[in-house]
Amino acid sequence: MDINDTADISPDRNRPASIQSVDRALEVLEILARHGEGGVSDIADTLGVHKSTISRLVSVLEGRGFVEQVADRGKYRLGFTIVRLAGATMATRDLGRESRDIAGPLAEAVGETVNLAILDSGRAVNVTEANGSPGISLRTWVGQSCPAHATSSGKVLLAALDDTRLDMAVGTTLERFTSSTIGDLDALRAELGDIRRRGWAHAREELEEGLTAVAAPIRDHTGDVVAALSISGPTFRMSDDRLPTLSAEAVDAADAISVRLGHRA
Repeated sequence: MDINDTADISPDRNRPASIQSVDRALEVLEILARHGEGGVSDIADTLGVHKSTISRLVSVLEGRGFVEQVADRGKYRLGFTIVRLAGATMATRDLGRESRDIAGPLAEAVGETVNLAILDSGRAVNVTEANGSPGISLRTWVGQSCPAHATSSGKVLLAALDDTRLDMAVGTTLERFTSSTIGDLDALRAELGDIRRRGWAHAREELEEGLTAVAAPIRDHTGDVVAALSISGPTFRMSDDRLPTLSAEAVDAADAISVRLGHRA
């Protein structure tokens, strides 16, 4: 393969060295994406920089899994990290597409707001929303990021983590938002164990007064929990008597979305 026909796309020499390094690393990835594979010398010639510079960049990229060496050929190609990141992006897009026909009818049936959330750095991020009726929704939650330990969706997502990842996600202290927020790590771990056993979570006025929600896990084709589906509404409508029915609805809907994502129980 000859990659020297690629135009010189060297970064602006006036930019700081750290920015130039990032820019060149991205250019290396773009070159490998275009040509499939390439050697350090070829990439260096294409970018018009010293071979040692590219060698250092490729070493860092290889260490993070962005590139991998082709066995016995001294060339590099894109690594699994690229596939994983692309897969995560597509999974989020698939999630919205595959959930639309389920979340909408569910919201209408229960007369409450239905959200789908993913976990990001210990916070539950709402990515889609369906409302029971124009007058039902308390607010728009799409795009909002909430502390996972204080929401039903977040607790479902935390319950899917092993101990190491859980510690990284929640840290050493839990912020309290209301008198009902779980503020003790041991208490949170105990509740997450209950969530794993029963298959759904609830949060009654733990993020803010007057708001209650139930949530269930959504799994992909590998069986991993990739999102949570929640039903939320004002506490006066989300009574204790109603929670078992709503939780069953959430579980059924989450399972239906999981099947669309390729999950088989």
